[in-house]
Amino acid sequence: MPVRAAGAESGTSIPKSPSEAMEELEHTCPQPRLTLTAPAPFADETSCQCQAPHEKLTIAQARLGTPADRPVRVYADGIFDLFHAGHARALMQAKTLFPNSYLLVGVCSDDLTHKFKGFTVMNETERYEALRHCRYVDEVIRDAPWTLTPEFLEKHKIDFVAHDDIPYSSAGSDDVYKHIKEAGMFVPTQRTEGISTSDIITRIVRDYDVYARRNLQRGYTAKELNVSFINEKKYRFQNQVDRMKEKVKNVEEKSKEFVYKVEEKSHDLIQKWEEKSREFIGNFLELFGPDGAWKQMFQERSGRMLQAFSPRQSPNSSPTRGRSPSRSPSPPWVINKTSPPSSPKAASASLSSMSEGDEDEK
Repeated sequence: MPVRAAGAESGTSIPKSPSEAMEELEHTCPQPRLTLTAPAPFADETSCQCQAPHEKLTIAQARLGTPADRPVRVYADGIFDLFHAGHARALMQAKTLFPNSYLLVGVCSDDLTHKFKGFTVMNETERYEALRHCRYVDEVIRDAPWTLTPEFLEKHKIDFVAHDDIPYSSAGSDDVYKHIKEAGMFVPTQRTEGISTSDIITRIVRDYDVYARRNLQRGYTAKELNVSFINEKKYRFQNQVDRMKEKVKNVEEKSKEFVYKVEEKSHDLIQKWEEKSREFIGNFLELFGPDGAWKQMFQERSGRMLQAFSPRQSPNSSPTRGRSPSRSPSPPWVINKTSPPSSPKAASASLSSMSEGDEDEK
């Protein structure tokens, strides 16, 4: 970029010597990604065109956050087949080695990998895309070299190389990172135990029948799975048996659930019946018990009926007690003509009674 002197306001630029111009050049290295809404770019699309001198750093200087005008460029490479959590953790460590770092990830091509390591499950395009969508990666270098050369390090202005510290013997070398370590540019990372691409492939090979049956059930053909005719029939028969077992299991679970619901409802019904029966018995005893309302009501009605049927007695102070007020007393000498005595004895009895009545009146 052109450098303008202090008198540039007048429209004239004063040329400077090449040494002075190099000293005033600012770093234009790509900065780390600030957003994760887009995949990381490829190196050949946004290569570092910075013209400022790329001074050599020590690990101690980089950990202190220097230089302040540019990020520390860290490089990590690998095959990254079946990209998994172990790969992501290694890249996370490489990204966080220094306060301000720019992580470049090199991915080897299929030809180079098949030549030095063996056949891969994912092709190179799939592996490139997997790395582009890792949150720790700032830039992806396609067709990365198997052994890092000074020209490659200079081209991408790499400060440090991050990898696990286990000697990586390949391509006729006991350790392909030996010269990087000797140059003081190697920074070790820790491997994640219990997971690797080889472990995942081992699981697939061990459980091959299970995965083959699953993919047949999902619609893949025997030819696509490289399965023989006999094995295809065997796998399909096993799938049918598994489906029948699953149906039986579902029926058993549903029947158990049904029985449980019936027991729960019967328990609720019995509990409600007991509550209602206790309420009914209480109401019955309250109505028909020894001191119930029905007995009191019956006694009240019985008393009213007795009062209705029994005659009313006259008061003791009445002068006409035992006599009819409508008829006057007849004199003792009057003989009832309507009923003559039937015999002399009866006549004498009537006379005696009359005489007694007179004595009572006297």
